[in-house]
Amino acid sequence: MSFEIKQLNKSFGQYQAVSNLNIRLEEGNILGLLGRNGAGKTTTIRMILDIIKPDSGSICWQGKPLSKKELSIGYLPEERGLYPKMNVLEQLIFLGKLEGLPAKFARKHALDWLEKLEMTTFMKKRTEELSKGNQQKIQLISTLIHDPDFIILDEPFSGLDPVNAEMLKNVVKELIKKQKTIIFCSHQMDSVETFCEQVCIMKNGKIVLSDSLSEIKQSYGYRYLNIQAEQDIQSVLNEKKLSYEEINQIYTIKLHKNEEPLKLLQEIEKFYGLRNISLNEPSLHQIFIEKTGV
Repeated sequence: MSFEIKQLNKSFGQYQAVSNLNIRLEEGNILGLLGRNGAGKTTTIRMILDIIKPDSGSICWQGKPLSKKELSIGYLPEERGLYPKMNVLEQLIFLGKLEGLPAKFARKHALDWLEKLEMTTFMKKRTEELSKGNQQKIQLISTLIHDPDFIILDEPFSGLDPVNAEMLKNVVKELIKKQKTIIFCSHQMDSVETFCEQVCIMKNGKIVLSDSLSEIKQSYGYRYLNIQAEQDIQSVLNEKKLSYEEINQIYTIKLHKNEEPLKLLQEIEKFYGLRNISLNEPSLHQIFIEKTGV
């Protein structure tokens, strides 16, 4: 066991931001920490980073209280924390030195990362002159410049176009290959499904779901049948009182695990014609909406 939160609590006046939180994460694994705005994720992260103190509970690494003096941590905040008037290279060197790197190594690491993320041509520009996407790339470099062992990524793909998002996804994949221990926070559920086998969903400061993603999907009580028919099939679905959504003539029907779709498909094929079908486990997006909705 590498990282563990036990019975963590934090209140602000009468407001309970985090309540009896328990999280376990093995070294080299990546956890998707999810929740709607106000669920308690940011408060939890701030307690992990010792920015604020918990009211009770513990945060441990290797069985001992987590200490930034003993563990190298990289934190990518959702809100950018860069100096707008400093040029990119000078800023990265400065931030690298704050993390304990000698100046020459900070410079080398900064230049290596700038090249890797195709940012070399911007290194003499002030941060405020960069686009939001390029600022996010500089923020990521500042998070990783000292090669931390424990990394917290909060909305890492915010403000990125598809090309730059793919570039940063490759960086995350490399971190996983290096067996870095990562907490990954994002509202982009497809990214969470790509990277995180372990998922923890928070609501109102509490855990409402925590397990491996595969176990969560296997234990979920529903499957989703996707049908593209040759004609409108709303009437037959309404008659059978089935729960469904329709987008661009593709019907997504929510079925209990014990409901067999064969009879329904045979009926639709006979009277309406079928063009395409698929039967899928619920997506993380669908599970998240159900667990965190009002």
